[in-house]
Amino acid sequence: MISFTVTALVFGVVFLAELPDKTALAGLVLGTRYRASYVFAGVAAAFALHVALAVAAGSVLTLLPQQIVHAVTGVLFLAGGAMLLLKKDDGEEHVRQPENQSFWKVAGAGFMLILVAEFGDLTQIMTANLAARYDSPLSVGLGAVLALWAVAGLGIVGGKALMKRVPLRLITKVAALLMLALGVWSLWEAATA
Repeated sequence: MISFTVTALVFGVVFLAELPDKTALAGLVLGTRYRASYVFAGVAAAFALHVALAVAAGSVLTLLPQQIVHAVTGVLFLAGGAMLLLKKDDGEEHVRQPENQSFWKVAGAGFMLILVAEFGDLTQIMTANLAARYDSPLSVGLGAVLALWAVAGLGIVGGKALMKRVPLRLITKVAALLMLALGVWSLWEAATA
């Protein structure tokens, strides 16, 4: 059964964490050069695969005692929040262009870019943590994939306008603070369980 509260929470946290990510910028670059729907198809498929893997990994963690799961996810959330706060902006990511505008070439380029760039990424680790924490894989998976697709869509279609209105530094700090809060909350639950 889907918990809309868990789905909404996961959506918000993953959305904010993914906005300042380089893969959103790479989607923006591909979206300015190629048909947006082709780029989105490839990027969306790669994100769906990553979420499925993360939820599966997180679901395995639910087999551990809850106190250990809360402690591990708390530490990982704190580490993720610290990573976001300490992250340096090193410029625009370069994307190899497909030779032509065919659906398979463009979607394939988007898929491969996200597939490689997102393995072990903060949002994938966060999704696994959330799946372990809430023991609701469908809710977590739905929230995470919708958040990643929303960021990809924004990056592909309207990323330039968003970045002009909302400073990337602010988005990163909000995501980091949310992750730190989740980390503290998880550790508190581990200590009081």
